[in-house]
Amino acid sequence: MKTYRLSSAGRRKTLVLLGAALLIWAFALWSFASTLRISYNPFRFWPTLQESLAQGLGVGQVVPALLMLVLIVATPLLIWALLAEWALAYTPTDDGLRVESLGLRLECPWASVRAVHDSDADRDEPWAEVLLTGEPAVRTAHPLMRFLYRQAWGPGRLPLAPDLEERDELIATIRRSSAMAPPPAGTAAAPA
Repeated sequence: MKTYRLSSAGRRKTLVLLGAALLIWAFALWSFASTLRISYNPFRFWPTLQESLAQGLGVGQVVPALLMLVLIVATPLLIWALLAEWALAYTPTDDGLRVESLGLRLECPWASVRAVHDSDADRDEPWAEVLLTGEPAVRTAHPLMRFLYRQAWGPGRLPLAPDLEERDELIATIRRSSAMAPPPAGTAAAPA
């Protein structure tokens, strides 16, 4: 069984994106604290927050603080998605497609693969995704990992990044194997 991973160029690009996301997160943390005039010191956080609220906050403080709060919450999700992409490993098996990343293991039987959807021609890089008839079997003991998987990839689909090594070979293998798989029980086979 051959395993497909990100190419070295894809890993470099992911590292650059991770660095940028970390800088954005650090800026959001700093900007949030300076806008509201609060301290992140555990012993000073609540007193400085109460003092800032007691003085009153204007629109010039509330709007930037809310924007920075959104970045503070959303950027770690982006960082997790980039780390998950960094560690992605696709392995076609006799039974289906196995996808592993960061302690997460997805099992997608060939019968559950509806199609491989290619991206629009307008994109700079080709993007494809495997469309599934249902949720893949997620093998992880941690509920947070299942939540993060759904946040990063969405239900019923698996992305195939443009920077995978031998990506076209993987797509051809998925299409060939899923076409030979019997349809799920209770459904009629699609006409050829």
